[in-house]
Amino acid sequence: YPNVVILTTSNITEKIDLAFVDRADIKQYIGPPSTAAIFRIYLSCLEELMKCQIIYPRQQLLTLRELEMIGFVENNVSRLSLVLQEISRKSEGLSGRVLRKLPFLAHALYIQSPSVTMTTFLQALSLAVDKQFEERKKLGDCV
Repeated sequence: YPNVVILTTSNITEKIDLAFVDRADIKQYIGPPSTAAIFRIYLSCLEELMKCQIIYPRQQLLTLRELEMIGFVENNVSRLSLVLQEISRKSEGLSGRVLRKLPFLAHALYIQSPSVTMTTFLQALSLAVDKQFEERKKLGDCV
C-alpha cells in the first residue's frame, strides 16, 4: 500500500538485521536529548508537580530563552532555574524515558513528605541523577 508508513525503533542499532536496514527508505538516528531538551523535559515535569502541589509553594521557573535574555545572571528570580540548568547539564546522555522518570524517583527516594519546596526538590532531583549514573556504571562494570 503506497500510503503505509512503518516506523521502528531500537536501542540496539548494531544488532538490526542488515537486510531490514537496506529495505528502509529513510534511516534516521535520533540520539539522547540535548541539554536544552532535557531542561524542557524537567521544566514540564516540575510544572506538573507544582500543579499537583507536590512542590509547594508554586515558584516561577524561567525558560532557557528567558535565562539567555538576562545573560544567565543569578538573582532571586533566576536562581532556581540556573540550578535546573545545571542538573540538565549533568543529565546529558540519559534517554527521554529515563529523564521523565527521574522526578518521580527523586520524590520516592529522597523526599519524606507529601509536599516539598522547589529548592529541596531540585536537590533530590540532582541526587537522583547522580544515582542513575552510578547504577549505569555498576551495570557497565558487571558486563
